[in-house]
Amino acid sequence: MTNSTLRVALVQQCCSEDSEKNLNHSMDKIHQAAREGAQLVLLQELHTSHYFCQTEDTALFDLAESIPGPSTDTLGQLAKELDIVIVASLFERRAAGLYHNTAVVLDTDGSIAGIYRKMHIPDDPGFYEKFYFTPGDLGFEPINTSVGRLGILVCWDQWYPEAARMMALAGAELLLYPTAIGWDPRDDEAEQLRQQGAWITIQRSHAIANGIPVLSCNRTGHEADPSMQSEGIRFWGNSFVCGPQGEFIAQADADNETVLMADIDMQRSESVRRIWPYLRDRRIDAYYELVLRYRD
Repeated sequence: MTNSTLRVALVQQCCSEDSEKNLNHSMDKIHQAAREGAQLVLLQELHTSHYFCQTEDTALFDLAESIPGPSTDTLGQLAKELDIVIVASLFERRAAGLYHNTAVVLDTDGSIAGIYRKMHIPDDPGFYEKFYFTPGDLGFEPINTSVGRLGILVCWDQWYPEAARMMALAGAELLLYPTAIGWDPRDDEAEQLRQQGAWITIQRSHAIANGIPVLSCNRTGHEADPSMQSEGIRFWGNSFVCGPQGEFIAQADADNETVLMADIDMQRSESVRRIWPYLRDRRIDAYYELVLRYRD
């Protein structure tokens, strides 16, 4: 590796109903990534639990924890021990009745470098997130770390070009997406491939349009619907890293747990933006209607 190269790792894993077991499993994978030279480790969305948003159940608010709290203490100690940056995804209890889907960045000294609260909250069959999460109130602000300025966004955020652009305009050097997305097993294969292709394409487009790398870390495995009203979700994995022209640097498969390693040239964005100067040519004088919900 050169001095401009950042070695990253994405932990794609299956999760059980045992939160302690899930966290320990993530930590084992972080140790593996560190042994392979990772300087930055990205964990998937809500990695300490099942994806509990398949059903609406007030008892599941007990899964939430404060930030700082037990998980950030544990992961902070690990980040310091291994001299790496860890991006975790937690169910945050901010106050009674006020909860967020929150990404936390632990720096190499074990401190919390910053947090990002998921801004776009879905509400679809099997993804009843509006029941659990209050939309984020911290905006699109990158987080400074010892390995660079990180633009953290979470899952449903990844479909919105505005979110990626705002992070890029604020100086993000990387876009990172902890994710929990999968198929309804009842969908036919053609529909499943269309959905997965759209998910990959939209994120690669964020890399291209902003001239910065994208890291997307998804869950894998099947998780049953506790309400038994559906066949659950089969998470499609396919975690990936792409460069500032959308080129694949590394990609996982659908069905296996993976510590996906990738080397990112942190100077490449500079050269790409010189030949594709999208930021220079933006017509900021003509974009005022973007703040409208819809142009009637």
